Amino acid sequence: MTDSDDALLPLDAVRPAASSKDTKGAVVPAPERPVARVAVDSPLPHLDRPFDYLVPAALHETAEPGVRVRVRFAGKLVDGFLLERVDESDHEGRLMPLERVVSPERVLTPEIAGLARAVADRYAGTLTDVLRLAIPPRHAKAEAETPKPDRSTGTEPSGGTDVQDEEAGSVRDGEGAGGAGAVEGTEGAGDAGGVRGGESAWDAYPMGPSFLDALRHGRAPRAVWSALPGALGWARPVAEAVRATLDGGRGAVVVVPDGKDVALADAELARLLGPGRHVALTADLGPAERYRRWLKVLRGQVRAVVGTRAAMFAPVAELGLVAIWDDGDDLHAERLAPYPHAREVLGLRAHRTGAAMLIGGYARTAEATQLIAGRWARPIVAARTTIRGLAPRVRPAGEDAELAKDQAARQARLPSLAWRALRHGLDGGGPVLVQVPRRGYLPALACRHCRTPARCVLPPTRTLLAPPGADASPVSGAPSGFSGGGGEAGGPSGGRPGSMGGGDGLGSLPGGHSGASSGLAGGGQEARGFPGGSSRASSELAGGGQEVLHLAGGPSRSPADSARGREGERRFSGDSGRPASGDPGRQGYPGSDDQDRHGRPGFGDSGPQGRPGPGDPGRAVVGEGGQGVSAALPLELAGAPGASCHGPLALRGGHAAPYCRWCGRVDAAWRCPSCGSPHLRAVVTGARRTAEELGRAFPSVPVRTSGRDGVLATVPGARALVVATPGAEPVAEGGYAAAVLLDGWALLGRADLRAGEEAVRRWMNAAALLRPGAELVVLADAALPAVQALLRWDPVTHAERELADRAELGFPPAVRMATLTGPASAVRQMIDEAHLPADAQVLGPVPVDDEGQERAMIRVRRTGGAALSAALKGASGVRAARKTPDVVRVSVDPLDLI
Repeated sequence: MTDSDDALLPLDAVRPAASSKDTKGAVVPAPERPVARVAVDSPLPHLDRPFDYLVPAALHETAEPGVRVRVRFAGKLVDGFLLERVDESDHEGRLMPLERVVSPERVLTPEIAGLARAVADRYAGTLTDVLRLAIPPRHAKAEAETPKPDRSTGTEPSGGTDVQDEEAGSVRDGEGAGGAGAVEGTEGAGDAGGVRGGESAWDAYPMGPSFLDALRHGRAPRAVWSALPGALGWARPVAEAVRATLDGGRGAVVVVPDGKDVALADAELARLLGPGRHVALTADLGPAERYRRWLKVLRGQVRAVVGTRAAMFAPVAELGLVAIWDDGDDLHAERLAPYPHAREVLGLRAHRTGAAMLIGGYARTAEATQLIAGRWARPIVAARTTIRGLAPRVRPAGEDAELAKDQAARQARLPSLAWRALRHGLDGGGPVLVQVPRRGYLPALACRHCRTPARCVLPPTRTLLAPPGADASPVSGAPSGFSGGGGEAGGPSGGRPGSMGGGDGLGSLPGGHSGASSGLAGGGQEARGFPGGSSRASSELAGGGQEVLHLAGGPSRSPADSARGREGERRFSGDSGRPASGDPGRQGYPGSDDQDRHGRPGFGDSGPQGRPGPGDPGRAVVGEGGQGVSAALPLELAGAPGASCHGPLALRGGHAAPYCRWCGRVDAAWRCPSCGSPHLRAVVTGARRTAEELGRAFPSVPVRTSGRDGVLATVPGARALVVATPGAEPVAEGGYAAAVLLDGWALLGRADLRAGEEAVRRWMNAAALLRPGAELVVLADAALPAVQALLRWDPVTHAERELADRAELGFPPAVRMATLTGPASAVRQMIDEAHLPADAQVLGPVPVDDEGQERAMIRVRRTGGAALSAALKGASGVRAARKTPDVVRVSVDPLDLI
């Protein structure tokens, strides 16, 4: 046979025979569906797609869709979820095998997998980021526990949920799955009435009984519910809707803003459903208990879930109802990428599964009004006569008649009208509520003379170490630092116990009594009178009811003034044995009262905080754990204006020195850099300061506080003063006898698109806790639309006007909007490279801080929202593939647009 004949033979005839060495150790594929499609845990957007892996025969029984797996990806072992198994792969090369199955538990149901994909596409995110929010971390011990059947329902644990339609789309504008049918089901349900065996809370609403009947018969009504005020509350109607859904053989998911609301709903569900028929999911349960309860839902032992925003992904089988309470609360917005909102996720889920949806609240958001305007949902509102019978009597403090009676009310923080309301409520024997929009004691201070905001003049907490060869000597005698709590260290030497640190006080309190001083030592005790009452020791009011603070011994650049400053600091600290604030070994308060609402500490928690000594502005103490070195600052930092911290000063208590909310250090010798005055005045008064003032004005009444330091879920119906921040108002037994909403300007004057809507929501949430007809005083101008909505108890009209204004100006929810935040060059490059829709409008970019960060907004019509998200996700993928170092944060329809 010639060479030309060899060329005519088949390839297999001339290929060398395979040796046993080539086939030794080869992976034997599974006999059926040998290809597994895995969602690999990778944050890179350009890798946001399933990858095919070979299923070994040894893993054929355990490698089922929904299990956790370990695979080799880019040379590393990573986690992933097995999405599905198929017969063939589109990949032409050799497939890598699955390394192992982490657990045979099928934690990712087909319905949640499809929902996660839809949420990722809606918010220009990745599937991995959404799955990280949807599925809690595995706890092996809790997973290994044998599931017990629920005897109260007679059901056995199941392995998963039914497969949902994977082809269902996202919530469309003005339409949805069964949109018209859902509306007909809500209105035409007949006269089935309320909950069987007794009167229903939904009987107070004309469409309430038909809504429950639709849930009980398996239909899918979608409603926006305006809850009635009063002691009845919102938890009972929600629990009745859940029971009606369970009676129809389907499951329910209820999402509420915080743990206090979870406790209320949990108690009501336990009363109506009985023990063991629902679970509550909160972050404070701990990883084991939370995973144990989540597994009960996954295995079908319970079919009703209540929890915070993480519960929106609860794997409830045969879902029949998704409900969200108070959808305007910013706690419903996820803080992690891709930043989904619970209302939008539940809307997508209701659309995909054909479930009912209930959006409830005392107020109404513009987003919920948009759903009604698009006929995707119908309103459930009580009759006006019913509302008037249950709503409180609202009286604005800015009425002309009241101002004519009390001219000082224009300046006082608590005018005579609010004083009378509190006194009458307490005389009736019930608790009264005072809502303060700011937490802490005195979170903002300013110079008394020039009104310049008080800023920290100390150097940064940490600085660059000295270059090689620079002089550095150990610091001896460094103390362990002041106590971080209460701010009791360093009270004024001339003050009396219980003295106040000054602040935006109560102003003129008719009939009030003050039993303690409100001034700091060194500034002089100046009388402050309460009309109609007496004052034994109080401080001067400096314009607008603002109290004055005086600090002893301000710092100066001359040696004599420096000595006087150190002497004043020692007098201020009240501890001659502790180093003064000018000493190199001094440490400040490690904590800060102005943490965020999730309790994350400020920058001052790192340990010792040093400051330069007198006459040595170029030195600072650096180090940790009480050990520091005195290092020379670089020339461009030492003595330069930028070398100061510049953080805002605040007070923790009446006996505390001013501290910086950024670096946490105390600056008892502060002087205004503009005019040199050591006097301070309060700009903003917090809840703890207000509680302290009210305790003096009502000496025989117990004062309870609810806020960041501790949230009260309920309070007894006894005589008491309850001071709470917005969202932390406890429920009083029988309702509050009166309430005062302080500092309306703090809510209405915020630079926020939702300032008016948020003010109405917070005010109505507090006012709904009052008894029917109780007196409510709001310190705001009666002519404002938000105040008018509270006066008439008409959140619907306010929300419709808000939606119309946003549509005219081109803001969400009338349009879809995305923001790009990052370095200036990166934001501009991403805008240029993104394939935006033709009608997209780019606003900006504009600077957002002093570190070079900029933000651009992109606006499109609602119908172009999907195209905008896809374009931004594609641009993010291109940047990730190039390994661009600058990160650009993409947020679709964020809450903080302004």
